[in-house]
Amino acid sequence: MDAIYIPQLAKASKPIEEIEVKEFLSGLNTLTPVRGNIRVEHCGNYLQIMAKAEAIMTLTCNRCLQQYNHRILVNTSEIIWLDEQANVEEEFLAEREVALDELVETLSPYGYFHPSVWLYEQMCLEIPQRQLCDEKCPGIEQNQDSTTEDKPIDSRWASLESLRKQFQ
Repeated sequence: MDAIYIPQLAKASKPIEEIEVKEFLSGLNTLTPVRGNIRVEHCGNYLQIMAKAEAIMTLTCNRCLQQYNHRILVNTSEIIWLDEQANVEEEFLAEREVALDELVETLSPYGYFHPSVWLYEQMCLEIPQRQLCDEKCPGIEQNQDSTTEDKPIDSRWASLESLRKQFQ
């Protein structure tokens, strides 16, 4: 996907850019290409971005460590404000307090909007934090026949092992 030059979009007779997506995004490991569409509309002092996209990813279950396929669906919209001070960096401040009303995305009205980067971020936000192959996943099966006494205990864990034995 090519970057959109914001001043060119603003001067267009119809300030709307429709992008059909059917490609693999760099940095996002998917089994299928990301398919969908992105609509970027210039509305004076902000960009209205809407996207519908999907892809299939291979995830690893947090309980049993088995891999499974998961469909990532994005159906979102976002407003990105156009601000001339957006790309100005405060060089000498290691930390900066940010007011609540400043927690918005901004771009320079003379810069570029990168739809592939934006879509990558939206897809990453849709990857589940809790990755389970099934809600009733039992986890890794543990062999009940072997006992901990058969295995040598690391001396660093000895005090924890004695505490565990007190509660049995």
